[in-house]
Parts: sequence; structure tokens; C-alpha cells
Amino acid sequence: MTKKNSLIKTNNNEEILNIDCIYDDIKNKILLARSKVLKNIDVTMTEVYWYVGKITYELSNDVKSGYGKKIIDALSSRLTNEFGSGFSPVSIRRMRKFYELYPIIEDVPFELSWSHLQELIRVDRKEEREFYQGEAIKSNWGYRELSRQINTKLYDRYVISPDKNKIIEESKQGLIEKNPEELLKAPYIFEFVGLKENKNYLETDLEKALLSHLTEFLLELGRGFSFVSNQQRIKIGYEYYYPDLIFYNRLAKCFVIIDLKIGKLTHQDIGQMQMYVNYYKKTQMMKGESEPIGILLCADKDDAVVEMTLGDNVKNVYASKYLTYMPSKEELIKIIKEEKELFELANEDSET
Repeated sequence: MTKKNSLIKTNNNEEILNIDCIYDDIKNKILLARSKVLKNIDVTMTEVYWYVGKITYELSNDVKSGYGKKIIDALSSRLTNEFGSGFSPVSIRRMRKFYELYPIIEDVPFELSWSHLQELIRVDRKEEREFYQGEAIKSNWGYRELSRQINTKLYDRYVISPDKNKIIEESKQGLIEKNPEELLKAPYIFEFVGLKENKNYLETDLEKALLSHLTEFLLELGRGFSFVSNQQRIKIGYEYYYPDLIFYNRLAKCFVIIDLKIGKLTHQDIGQMQMYVNYYKKTQMMKGESEPIGILLCADKDDAVVEMTLGDNVKNVYASKYLTYMPSKEELIKIIKEEKELFELANEDSET
């Protein structure tokens, strides 16, 4: 801020200092400095935790496991007495696992906090952990958001979508989604809306609940989504229609139309979505953009009906299940497995 910018003119055309402007400038500098200090502290403490993990890992591999436990307990007691909480036996074992997963300190993602890293070390599969690590950095997730995505098995839902194995490899190189199919998940999990399983609610109730939790909804949809409108009135012929939700994805550079269906998906629902996609393609799509896509989020669907209604020529309309509750691990794995088998079968049919 220059002195000139901090001056204001009075009614007598005199220039005086604007105290509010000066105060705001200094306050912002202080807040920025504090933020940098806190970030440096977090990075430094992560380095300390890595070192503690390294020492305890080497000790426990050199001695019998029983003796290693005694060492960790003794270290915990003395460190806690000296430095307070944060060095319980459980915490030290987490540090040990942290070192096991990141034995080269240059590979530690210091962009993430220790809270983030504690969530990541819960993930055993290396490729899955790298996926969550990359997404947390690119999407600027808080650690609670990271925890939710891990708990709802985002990685597995992501992988079952078409050509996702290739996308996972590309994501490690920092590439982003470009094709419509790469935006899809199965199933979508909306446990944050508070609508319990088997509760009698209307599609409007689900829509209102999603909009009132728009941040969580956008997080579940994935990267690059921006909300455009809901119940947008469009005129086709002599009739008015109202698609439930309109988004724009800046990564795929296309409109995304979403309709919510609380019951089983019908061929009429699919046909209507195909009409919406065609409308947006002809009236809203600009040069350089990708074709709009339509996603039908339904509680249940018959894949044979979906396949026969869409046929072989429609590529931009998709159907996916949603859940308004957090399923058990076994139930979610079962759903993901079923969806993966359907994707693989569809791919086989398209190749033959």
C-alpha cells in the first residue's frame, strides 16, 4: 500500500490519512505472517514425527517385538512428561507407520498437515494412498473432507468408471479429467443431507437438502464443478421444462445437467434427460466447449432398461445410483463390485 492510496479527501478538499485503510493493510500483513509461521511450525513438527518414526522403526526391527514395545512405552512416558500430549504410545506407533510408508523424507507431502497424513496412513494400498494424497493437494481438502472421501471409498468408486485405470496413472502426473465419463462415480453418497434410508421423502426434499449442503455436494461431485442453477426453466416447443440441477465443469469444459429420481429409473426419465442434453447442446454450448452431459441420479435402476433406451448412439447421458446414508463397508464393496462388473460387461459388448 502506498501513501497515496491511504489518503482521502475531506469536504474542504484536504487530504488526510485514512486510518481504516492503514489498519486493514497492517492487519492483513500480520495475518499473513501468522499463517506462514503456523505453516512452518506444522512442517517442522511433521519432520520431527518422521524422525521419531524412523528411530522407533529401526529399534523395533533390531530387537524383539516385546522389547520394542517397552521402548515405545518408555519413550512415550518421558516425552509426554517433557512436552505434553501428542506422544502417546498410539501416536508414536502412527509415526512409525508414517516412516514405513514414507521412508524417504523428500517424498513426504509437506503441503498437507499432520492431521491429513494421519488419515493417509490408514490407507494400505500405495496407489490408493497416492490418489487421495494428490486429490487432497489439488482440491485443497481439509482433513475432515479427506477422511470422508476415504471412508466413502472415493478411490474405488472412481476406478470403476470407464477407463479410470488410465486416468489414475495420469493423475499421478498432475493431469485432470477431460472426458465426460471421467466425471462419474458409482454410487454417489449423500449421507450429509440427513435423509435416512427408507424414509418417505420427495425429490424436492432431496434437492433442497443437497442445495442446503452445497459445499459437501460439490465435494462429492468431484473437482471442477460450479453450481449454475436449479429448476432452470427452459422452453422446448410449446412446453416448459425444469431440469433439477445445472452445473458447469471447468475441467471438462461442459454443462452438466442432473436430475434426481427417488424411485426406480424409467425409460421416460432417460428420454427426458436426452432431450435436456440436446437442448443445452444447441442453445447453450459455445465454441471450444465440450458437449453437455446428463446424469440421472436414482435410488435404483434397471441397467437393461438404461442400455436399451440409450442405444449405441447416445454417449452423453448416464445413470448412477445415489445413497442418502453411509453404507456399511461390506454393502459399499458389494455395490462397487456390481457396478464394476456392469462396466466391464459394457466394455466387452462395445468391443465385439
